Amino acid sequence: MLLLLALTIALSLSSPATAQSEVDLELVLLADSSGSIDDGEIMFQRQGYATAITDPEVIAAIGNTAYGSIAVTYVEWGQFDSQDVVVPWTILDGADTAQAFAEALMNPPRRARGRNSIGAALLFGRDMIEGNNIRGWRRIIDFSGDSAGNFNGPSIGEGRRAALDAGITINGLAILCRRCASGRSGFGDLEDEFEYLIIGGPGAFVVTADGGAAFADAVKRKLILEISGRRPVATIAQAAR
Repeated sequence: MLLLLALTIALSLSSPATAQSEVDLELVLLADSSGSIDDGEIMFQRQGYATAITDPEVIAAIGNTAYGSIAVTYVEWGQFDSQDVVVPWTILDGADTAQAFAEALMNPPRRARGRNSIGAALLFGRDMIEGNNIRGWRRIIDFSGDSAGNFNGPSIGEGRRAALDAGITINGLAILCRRCASGRSGFGDLEDEFEYLIIGGPGAFVVTADGGAAFADAVKRKLILEISGRRPVATIAQAAR
């Protein structure tokens, strides 16, 4: 018995348990890197998120959560087999960690490419949340894109259902046409497509943004809503102008 006790103590000392982080929110930023997005626009999107996530209002929203911290990862998505974790899971608990996240976001080269596979992207986001060592009160996939087309891989419905079944809410950032004078591509109402095809879960919403200076403001608004647990009055928020 003494020998068994000694072995048990030795094993416990040589194999310490991995600590599990507890946060208010687990947030996957799932950003469009498909063929309709060129390299300049990739960096534009990243800069928009970097600017938003370091904004004092976003930092204040993080500080006002129950734990004073959230977990965030930034993933770019393309075709069914092309998803890239640009910044891995990071605990944000103030201005310093937010700034480090923003700097890490601007460094890696673009790696995700190909025609839209939204279903595969949502499944990847689900797996990122289910496979981490973090426990959050709330779990959200923050999906951004300039189209609701799904040209290969699993269907949008399959990816959406898998996320919802795991208790994950999907919000959307509908990126309006950057090359169209009207901001509209002429291929349907992107916000409505996001609402009916992609978003889901308690309090799910869509925020729209154009490709101009208002992009970072739209991202900031969406982040504050997600971090605080609030939602806009309407499921589809007004486009940023």
